[in-house]
Amino acid sequence: MLPTPRFTSVAWLFLLLLLWAPCAAAQSDTPADGPLLTPRQFLGYELGTRFTPHAELLRYVAHVVQHSPGRLKQQRYGRTYENRPLELVYVATPENMAKLEDIRRNNLRLASLEDGSAATNQPAVVWLSYNVHGNEAVSSEAVMQVLYDLADPQNQQVQQWLQNLVVIVDPCVNPDGRDRYAQWYNRVANQRPNASPLGWEHHEPWPGGRYNHYYFDLNRDWAWQTQQESRQRIVVYNQWLPQVHADFHEMGPNNPYYFSPAAKPFHADLTEWQRKFQNIIGDYNRRVFDKNNWLYFTRETYDLFAPFYGDTWPSFNGAIGMTYEQGGGGPAGLSYLKADGDTLTLAQRIEHHHATSLATMQAAAERHKELVREFQKFYTDARTKPRGEYKAYVLAGSSDPGQVRALTQYLDRQQISYGFATKRSRQPGYNYTTGKTENVQVEPRDVVISMYQPKSTLVKVLFEPQAQLEDSLTYDLTAWSLPYAFGLKGYALKNQVQTTSSRPAVATVVEKGGKLAPALPSQQPTTNNQQPNTPYAYLARWNNLQDVRFLSRLLQQGVKIRVAEEPFETEGQKYQRGTLIIPRTGNERLGTRFDQLVHAQADSAGVLVQAVQSGLSTTGGDLGSRSVRPLRMPNVAILAGTGVDATAFGEVWHFFEQQVGYPVTVLGTDYFNSVPLSKFDVLILPDGRYDEVLTDRGLENVKAWVRGGGRLIALEGAARFLAGSKDFLLKPKPADSAAISRKASPYTALRRYADAEREEIGERVQGSVYRVQLDNTHPLAFGYGDTYYALLRDVPNYRFLPKGGWNVGVLKKDSYAAGFAGRKAQRALTDSFVLGTQDLGRGQVVYLGDNPLFRAFWQGGKLLFGNAVFLVGQ
Repeated sequence: MLPTPRFTSVAWLFLLLLLWAPCAAAQSDTPADGPLLTPRQFLGYELGTRFTPHAELLRYVAHVVQHSPGRLKQQRYGRTYENRPLELVYVATPENMAKLEDIRRNNLRLASLEDGSAATNQPAVVWLSYNVHGNEAVSSEAVMQVLYDLADPQNQQVQQWLQNLVVIVDPCVNPDGRDRYAQWYNRVANQRPNASPLGWEHHEPWPGGRYNHYYFDLNRDWAWQTQQESRQRIVVYNQWLPQVHADFHEMGPNNPYYFSPAAKPFHADLTEWQRKFQNIIGDYNRRVFDKNNWLYFTRETYDLFAPFYGDTWPSFNGAIGMTYEQGGGGPAGLSYLKADGDTLTLAQRIEHHHATSLATMQAAAERHKELVREFQKFYTDARTKPRGEYKAYVLAGSSDPGQVRALTQYLDRQQISYGFATKRSRQPGYNYTTGKTENVQVEPRDVVISMYQPKSTLVKVLFEPQAQLEDSLTYDLTAWSLPYAFGLKGYALKNQVQTTSSRPAVATVVEKGGKLAPALPSQQPTTNNQQPNTPYAYLARWNNLQDVRFLSRLLQQGVKIRVAEEPFETEGQKYQRGTLIIPRTGNERLGTRFDQLVHAQADSAGVLVQAVQSGLSTTGGDLGSRSVRPLRMPNVAILAGTGVDATAFGEVWHFFEQQVGYPVTVLGTDYFNSVPLSKFDVLILPDGRYDEVLTDRGLENVKAWVRGGGRLIALEGAARFLAGSKDFLLKPKPADSAAISRKASPYTALRRYADAEREEIGERVQGSVYRVQLDNTHPLAFGYGDTYYALLRDVPNYRFLPKGGWNVGVLKKDSYAAGFAGRKAQRALTDSFVLGTQDLGRGQVVYLGDNPLFRAFWQGGKLLFGNAVFLVGQ
């Protein structure tokens, strides 16, 4: 007989703590016993002597809030992919905290986003974001001291600033990345920090802590909100729309500190006031740094052009957007010996971010009346006299309904209003498809985004065909226009268009597995997914990501599916290549569940299926034709690890897990050569450097697997690695023969050192949009027209594939659409292979010289990648 268990005093104490914890959390708004503790007193160590785990950071945040009743308020606004909490802290005087909701609503009235007259005698709203890059970990160390200063009633200077401010603090934008870095560093660091750059603690392993769970750079996701963290944060941000947003970062450890004013290029739609206040805040920071003899720089490297960042996206939403960059980052650790012989410590980095945090609040507090006044003017001007030559943007209702729906969902998240054209008209404007200014045809029920609305500045930035670039030395992409990104037929019009009432702009969150929005009025189906009779088969057109998601779900349910390789017509409707055919034959084992399952998955994926009563086609092959082939559920593997670009892997991983919900196996580069590839049907090689990943023996194993029937998908750097290798048809183009034939001048070797960077720009593509000519009779291009808009960030300098390969996507002359490309790059981007396939034995190699999944926002490329995985070579 087992002895009766006895509770020790320790066990009783543990049980009481478990019972007390939820109660303590629920009483966070009540005063706490004891004094407000400094970070050192609470954590038990000085800030700067170790990296604080995210959970401990939030424990200190809760402590400060509990000891500041009526002055600080804590809000949990979401969770990360790894289920860590995302929290905000609101800081105000007791008087302003008591009317916090009134201040928020009045702020929206200032922006004309809520009805009613707005008062201008209110505090300015300052939002401070820390640690968006996980291994730029000083941010969340510094924020603890910032929060202590804000909460300390004895700090008279800060309390005086708060008379004119509401401060919103995000202590850690990227908890998953931060903990990845902090846990690694605390595990490998010496007991006494080793400052040598050669030390283990200064060399993060792959993938590093910079990124979130799916290895996305959250600082490039402000505009697109593809990630869970971004979507949840932007909902709250749009409920406030602060006058100032500051984003705290780090850069390489040998750099001094950076603060505004920013470098050129400035986007043309930044107002003179926004540029002026950048300098004003810069002056406040300069005085602090000069007083302490700290090194800093301004007007270099960090521009204000592309709308993806924590300084630019808030700026296009009326804020003064600021970036702060401290030298350090992942390599710096606790102590780092710099190239100039000085040692950089974490304590110094904390001190600098702490100083700029306070200087930002001081500048905003002392100029709060101007900030509020100019904020209101920004939105009034946007609503009544919008910038630019175009007064409306139109998306053709005849475009792909799924993509139009995806774009309008995106507009909802951005609080951008839209309506629908009421009548047919011809209008002067820019045609995105032809790239020309001409008279275009607007049809009833086309989606119309008017520039006469509060968010018109953001509309212009996101839709303008060609952003005005004052300097080609920019930090990121130079093209991103939404009609190109979504692959939609659209126009930029010089006149307004009469519409139905605009859809109200409502901030929403599309959570994982969330139900899609209903079809737009112009896209209501003539038949629905519920059919009264027992159909012969169901047909689903193949046009967009929703269709890939639908296929993924059916395959996982064991449904037998076929795909049409030729166009056909049946029961009065035409269907193009790629149409999915879901016949009753082959699915008999599902019984009556067959119809229910197809309807349920179609509704869930947002796809319209058409029931047909016969397998006979009016034109083209019948549903049992040889041109209609069966699809199998492929077993997919992705390569990850050292040598593979972490963000490129993350884009593929996110595509499968979050966008189409399809199971994949991730294989590590450190053991890949021992993997039995026969277990897989598809192997995906994301962008990366494969020289040390695929040894000669490893590459031969891959080729043998392909010959046996495998399908290899090589993206960007992986395609470059294969180009020119034995048995692979992809070859790089030769050097510019025209340039070689010209007689070389002896003076060509005489170059100015200062011009070196600009000369290199001539060979680069800064995220430019090009029209790729497609062979849409090939499965890799099913669902597309004869062109695809590719966002090129590198030059795919390849020859056309010879016999044995298929040139599915190529660049010909006059393929440029938008963005910056240097003159040499433009020459290389003529008559160049971009994407295609080759047969190798019984298998296929798919070359994707361009990445169709880039940052998950280039919606027009996702179907192409789905084709590569599910349709090619089946």
